[in-house]
Amino acid sequence: MRGTVCRDTLGQSVTVIYDTYLYERISLYGENGILMSAKRFGDRKDGRLLRDLDSMHIIVPHILPNRADNEAFISEQLDLSAAEEYLARRNEGNEGYKYNIFQLIVTAMLRTVMLRPKMNRFIVNNNIYERNELTAAFVVKKQFSDASGEALAFIHAHPDDTLDTVHSEIERIVTECRDVKKNDASTESMNIISKIPRPVMRILLSFMRFLDRHGWVPKGLIASDPQYSTVMLSNLGSIKLHAGYHHLTNWGTNSFFVVIGEKKKRPFYDDEGNVEMRMSIDLGLTVDERIADGYYFSRSVRLMRHLLENPELLEQPLSKEVDYQ
Repeated sequence: MRGTVCRDTLGQSVTVIYDTYLYERISLYGENGILMSAKRFGDRKDGRLLRDLDSMHIIVPHILPNRADNEAFISEQLDLSAAEEYLARRNEGNEGYKYNIFQLIVTAMLRTVMLRPKMNRFIVNNNIYERNELTAAFVVKKQFSDASGEALAFIHAHPDDTLDTVHSEIERIVTECRDVKKNDASTESMNIISKIPRPVMRILLSFMRFLDRHGWVPKGLIASDPQYSTVMLSNLGSIKLHAGYHHLTNWGTNSFFVVIGEKKKRPFYDDEGNVEMRMSIDLGLTVDERIADGYYFSRSVRLMRHLLENPELLEQPLSKEVDYQ
């Protein structure tokens, strides 16, 4: 993957992302990180219809139309030794918002998708689209109590983002989400809809599903809906639970779900059979298997693992190519 900064016909700075292996332009990002390719018939407001696909990827969405019926689950266990040492250095003397494993994982996922763009595809109405934005979403518990509500957090990533900018954005969003007097846009929409009489609500939600299939849901209603994100994360480790499988849904466009488990020491063996206890974490990755093939998923996971085992790389821009062969 290569990124080249140039100027468009209006003089605006843009970043052109190329596929290293196909040597063709796959994305054109402006200064705000939004895809700038000209819209064509069949495109949605949130994605570009992919027209030059092989026959299998054209036919399979018609045979297997539901996202929730096409899930592939990948379980990964990561050695956190390097990450723990890195975080200790970054947080030394830091009296503010601390760097943590969750921020490393979010940044690694965003960079993986930036460099592996098929992971940012989604399928709706039997068509495959390339998403116009790179986003990550997660749920924030307002307070750690049974009665406390939840808020929806949404990060819009840009090609020049780094761990530092993601860290600052997560701090800002989490602070806003934990304000018990405020709700995010999607939660406010659900609060309003939930007060409508049930027969009318069923009709309204059926109409919403129709709008969803065509990409016509008003943006204000889904501005923070994680089901419209590139990658949705659930940090179960923060509530002392193990990582595991999480389903995808047929609502929205999300094709990539990540469950993060609890940090704990586990045995690691070298080639000679010697064992050492190291801090580790489990990840459960659920993907829509129709957006790419197994080899592509395997290399994407390899890149994600390489980034987390070498966390200094996360200080580089998301669009910077990584040698992880």
